[in-house]
Amino acid sequence: MAGHSKWANIQHRKGRQDEKRGRIWTRLIKEITVAARLGGGDITTNPRLRLAIDKGKEQNMPADNIKRAIDRGAGNLDGVNYEEIRYEGYGINGAAIIIDCMTDNRVRTVAEVRHALAKHGGNLGTEGSVAFMFKHIGQFLFAPGTSEDKVMDVALEAGAEDVITDEEGGLEVICGPHDFAAVKEAFAKAGLKADLAEVIMKPENEIAFTGEDALKMQKLLDVIENLDDVQEVYTSAVIDQ
Repeated sequence: MAGHSKWANIQHRKGRQDEKRGRIWTRLIKEITVAARLGGGDITTNPRLRLAIDKGKEQNMPADNIKRAIDRGAGNLDGVNYEEIRYEGYGINGAAIIIDCMTDNRVRTVAEVRHALAKHGGNLGTEGSVAFMFKHIGQFLFAPGTSEDKVMDVALEAGAEDVITDEEGGLEVICGPHDFAAVKEAFAKAGLKADLAEVIMKPENEIAFTGEDALKMQKLLDVIENLDDVQEVYTSAVIDQ
């Protein structure tokens, strides 16, 4: 996309995440709790829990907070029972949006999501209306200047599906979601640290936003991300900063 810098967007996103660290901790505590409830409290047999704990550590979450969330999920402490819900919808110019939530009140959550979308130019879709436009993957992004040969050797040896070089010289490694932990560990052992490493819903096709439409779309995404029950938001919109 002309004028679109993936790396500028990554830095912008990191800055916005830093501003919302308290909210990120709350969301990670929910994720750790649910992961422990569904798969048990042992990270050696529960890759989802291991990934959630790693994210917590990356965000400097205190060890006591992590332990309490694990204990709560494993049934050793009383706590709120969250359920996972995915909503699908559309934003400005028909950009696809997936909204993953964890909630103790499904009625409240869907009302808040629907209101946020409708108030800012979007609308809530039916189940399956946009999910087919996304692929569930593990993604690693390495900044321009990283050794392509080294990344490729480690990635493919660890079970990654593809390594893509973009026009800026950055590298994108894609793997199956269940292979994410193994690929991440292989990179760590090789001394390679990705700028971004996560399991995501990646859009098959992106829509570039600029000008007034970009501002409107960013506002819509900000409002949705700020809802208490929202965990992750994925979109086909790419907003140039």
